[in-house]
Amino acid sequence: MRRMMHWFWLLFLLVSWLPVVSGCPSPCSCSSGIVDCSYKALTSNSLPTSFPTSTQVIRLEHNNLLSIPNGILDHLPNLREIYLKHNPWHCDCEILYLHSWLQGQQKKGLYRDVTCATPEPLAGRVIMYLTEDELLTTCQYWYCNLALISQLCLFIFIVVQGILLIFIILSLRRFQKIAREARRTAKELQQNAETYTYDNIPLYN
Repeated sequence: MRRMMHWFWLLFLLVSWLPVVSGCPSPCSCSSGIVDCSYKALTSNSLPTSFPTSTQVIRLEHNNLLSIPNGILDHLPNLREIYLKHNPWHCDCEILYLHSWLQGQQKKGLYRDVTCATPEPLAGRVIMYLTEDELLTTCQYWYCNLALISQLCLFIFIVVQGILLIFIILSLRRFQKIAREARRTAKELQQNAETYTYDNIPLYN
């Protein structure tokens, strides 16, 4: 009985650890709640999209990260710290999620070395100390370009619709003219036919 219980607990431990082992994202290595993705030349596009829920520490230092995806750290209840230094962080709209997450951490001293690499006006600034206004100003050009493109597309759409409307009006007028000429021709043919018939009626005295 004791031997059976021993095997039961061994199987239970193996099954409980299986999700943690199998959930380790590539190309990272996982051990005792630590997910080590450092020195992997990761970019914002190649960064794992999720981490095991048991993760306590994530190491992302010494990569090529410009930002991290929105919500990637939201479902990690055991996460205590994340190493982010030595990445070329680009502080624009895409960094707002990381900025918000850092500001919500109690151990802010761990993240004073997480700084912007670009754009030039924000280079060297600590990300969590930036204001939202400073980050949003970097998005203005993008918004302006989008607004300009939208207005240009709207203008082109209106011009095309105007050309189509003019074409339809001209086509209708031409059709009406043809219809009038056809009716006039039909009327003339009818009158000619009646005249011809009248002229050819024999007269009897």
